[in-house]
Order: sequence, then structure tokens, then C-alpha cells
Amino acid sequence: MTSSPEKPAEKSADPVDSLVLHATDNHVSWITLNRPEALNAITPDQRERLIQHLSHASSDPDVRAVVITATGRGFCAGADLRGGPSTGGPPAGERVAGDVARMIRLGAQRLIGAVLDCEKPVIAAVNGTAAGLGAHLALACDLVLAADSAKFIEVFVRRGLVPDGGGAYLLPRLIGPQRAKELMFFGDALTAADAARLGLVNRVVPPDDLEKTARDWAERLATGPTRALALTKQLVNASLDTDRTTAFAAEAAAQEINMTTTDANEGVAAFTERRTPHYQGR
Repeated sequence: MTSSPEKPAEKSADPVDSLVLHATDNHVSWITLNRPEALNAITPDQRERLIQHLSHASSDPDVRAVVITATGRGFCAGADLRGGPSTGGPPAGERVAGDVARMIRLGAQRLIGAVLDCEKPVIAAVNGTAAGLGAHLALACDLVLAADSAKFIEVFVRRGLVPDGGGAYLLPRLIGPQRAKELMFFGDALTAADAARLGLVNRVVPPDDLEKTARDWAERLATGPTRALALTKQLVNASLDTDRTTAFAAEAAAQEINMTTTDANEGVAAFTERRTPHYQGR
């Protein structure tokens, strides 16, 4: 995916802004990884900028959906491990107990948490290979579109590592423990078609149709009842970790909160008046 939204990103003197492109178009926040020569492997600066954009999307009432995508032939090759701590690799020098856990907790896990906790629906438009943290970045999104040339790889075992960045949390919830273990134990590349068959991907499209499909889905979400979508996202994400009593109570509380919104009132009025609702995201 090499093209960008109609509204160009604003120019900035900060070098990281050339590595994580951003533009808002029709109430959609487009976040594009732009380090194609490294297959969009994520540096700490890029990670922090992604988290910043996701946080801003949550708080900005003008943003009602988010798309995460990338340029070049790769979506994201994971965390950049080649340059030591400056690029997200292991700490240099003597390692102190707790260093690695802290790095993961404050790094990869914060990024995945920012996607899961974003109050707007997030679409991954996976244009190429998504490996390691890159795969988890895509799978943490609410909806996943993939070009038919895309691949998903749980690459950690190939490097003798334990999956991090939320992989062992996300995958069993998406496809069950046995399938998750198969992917993580062997580290084999999963085609977009196989990922869709397993339920990891919502839809597979030709590469030339990826941006159009992502735009269509995102703009459709951006015209929806934004607060209802946020509450729905929270309920679904939390349901996998809670018992029925807790889930039912959360559902009732969410509907109570939602009924105070302008969009809920508009939706009910439109139904009774037999017209198409016009949601404002409030």
C-alpha cells in the first residue's frame, strides 16, 4: 500500500513524522508506517508516535475511526532488534534482572494496549508481511483487511524467543489454544487466505483494492454511532476475560451510559420515524 489519503499529512521538522505518516480525512485517522527499506520494523520512536496518534484519536471528537497501514512490500517486520536499545533491541552491556521485562512492558505491550484501548474502531490494512510484533499490531486491531499477498508470521521461535507484544494473549482468544500453539511453536508463514480461514482476518482483497476497501470500511464506521461502537468494543474485549454475571452487568451499564448520548437518541428517533439516522459521534 503506497498511496495516501486525499488530505496530505502536515509537514513537520520532526524526523519521526517521516517514518510514521499521519493524516485525517473524512473523520478517519490514517496512520502509515513508512520505513519500507526495513520492512517497517518499528523503532522506539515510531512506537511512541503510534501510541501518541492512537491516544489522540481516542480523545479527538473529530476522529471517528482509525486505519493502520504501511508503505512498501511489508506491513511490519516487528520490533527493530538490530541496533540495540536505541532501536528497541536488547539492552547493551551487562543485563540486570528485570531489564528485559521492563523493556517489553513499557514498549511492545504499551503499543498493543494502545490499539486495544483506543476508543475508536481501528482497522488494520495489511499490505504485506506482518511478523512478530507486526503481526500482533495487526491482530490487536478491531478489523483486519489483508492484501492477498500478505503473510503473518509468529517469528519469535525462529530467534529462540518467547512471543511478546501480547501474542500469547491475543492468539488463543482469536483462534483457540491449539491453533495458537501451532503458529507459535513452528513459526511458519501463514498466508492471508489461511489467516482468513482461521478467523484472524476479516477479508482478503487484491493489493490494488486494499486502500479502497479500508477507506470504505473506515468511512462507514466514521458515520456510525461512535460512542456506541466504543462501548461495544470494550464489552467484546472484556468478555473474554470475565464471567457471565460480570459481562451481563457490564452490558447493562454500557447501555445505560449509551442511552445518554445524542446518537442513541437519534437512532431511536430515526427508527420510530422510519428514516435513516444521522449520527454525529456524540
